[in-house]
Amino acid sequence: MIKRILVTRFRRVGDSVLSVVLCSSLRKTFPGATIDYVLNDNIAPLFEGHPGIDRLITFSREETRGTLAYIKKARRVAREGRYDLIVDPRSTLRTLWFALFSLASPWRIGRKKRYNLLLHNYRVELQVKDKDEVERTLLLLSPLERVVDVVYDREFKLYLSPGEKAEARCSMERQGVDFSRPVIVCAVATQLPYKAWDLDRTRQVLSRVIETYDARLIFNYSGKVEEETARRLYRMMNNHRNISINVNAPTLRGLAAMIANADFFFGNEGGPRHISQALDVPSLAIYPPHISKEKWLPNASDRFQGIQPRDLSDAAFDKRLSYLEQYDFVTVDAVWKRLKPMLDTYLEGKMNKQ
Repeated sequence: MIKRILVTRFRRVGDSVLSVVLCSSLRKTFPGATIDYVLNDNIAPLFEGHPGIDRLITFSREETRGTLAYIKKARRVAREGRYDLIVDPRSTLRTLWFALFSLASPWRIGRKKRYNLLLHNYRVELQVKDKDEVERTLLLLSPLERVVDVVYDREFKLYLSPGEKAEARCSMERQGVDFSRPVIVCAVATQLPYKAWDLDRTRQVLSRVIETYDARLIFNYSGKVEEETARRLYRMMNNHRNISINVNAPTLRGLAAMIANADFFFGNEGGPRHISQALDVPSLAIYPPHISKEKWLPNASDRFQGIQPRDLSDAAFDKRLSYLEQYDFVTVDAVWKRLKPMLDTYLEGKMNKQ
């Protein structure tokens, strides 16, 4: 009988958002069980109030970097939790400590790695090319099919209270956001600059958005590198009055509340895009070369779309091309051809009120 469950998921925002399908699926499969979710403390607030999670167990940056402190805390978590089931999506040398301190647990599931043979008693091969990241993650629950009918839930969701959303809207209005017009959150920068779509092409597309829909654009950014890029684009667009450059959330949960108030999300692929989809905000994301849209755009639909070089030309598959040569296939007209029909559909309510 599985009554106590631990799911571990350190590292990035997008990975943690997608991996929450494990918690949702386990909740539906074992409705009476207690489910704990281990992750970085800066990401944890995103998952407050999630119905698939009973307790968030967080590790600070100092704890994850300090080996001894990390091991001690992992040991304490495992010993106090006395888990019947541990699911380890990453199965790295660092996350293996939870299994090591839980050898009495009958279910210790991880990815198939050379080094975890003695620690994970159920190891799953996840190198499946034709599956997206959600499908691959949910494969980790397949060993449980031996004893129970697993309920697989592919929908990754985040939850905000009406009060949080209303408070964020009031804050945005105080900072000059006009909700009588369409509001679009734009991820115009990335932490790794080479992953971002060409800035001048971004300028051209966003100029068309403003001209066509009189939309209010919020430039989202995190950290100094992204802020510098966002402000450079703002200057390139002549500090347009329709652009909000200083409406920024101090926390990830605040960012989620801001995105939840928007009508649309557009820009570079990354964690904020995953957040927007988890909040059911329609989106179009641009995927750079070597990041597969098929893998990192789970549950793609008319509402959630992406564009990548390989969508636009078979030549983009040519490995002799450089990274920039491949990225060059993503043109302004190609993006606009995908973006405009979506905006026509999802901004219709705001446009009809004018």
